[in-house]
Amino acid sequence: MGKIKVSDLDVAEFLETEVDVKLFLKEALAENDPVFWQHCVSTAARSAGMAKIAEKAGLNRESLYKAMKEGAHPRFETMMKILNAMGLQLALKVVPEKKVPANVVAEKRAKYKAK
Repeated sequence: MGKIKVSDLDVAEFLETEVDVKLFLKEALAENDPVFWQHCVSTAARSAGMAKIAEKAGLNRESLYKAMKEGAHPRFETMMKILNAMGLQLALKVVPEKKVPANVVAEKRAKYKAK
């Protein structure tokens, strides 16, 4: 039997339109995971062209790659510049409260008062 060659999937290759990018990042943000979110913003920036995004964001290309690399902690300002360069901005929504049983609420109050 012949060997099967498996290549890495690059999601950036499938983000062909601004709508694709918007929906991709919207779903990524819904995961509420900052590391995953940063990875997805990087993927979206690559899909649009890092040099193009860097120029629109007022960053040099190397700075953009550095900010988007795995394990980096870019400043919020930098992330906003990148999103704005892609024609996007963040929006907030209220998260519905989870129903917590009354005994759990009373227990938490007691812990806070004890301190």
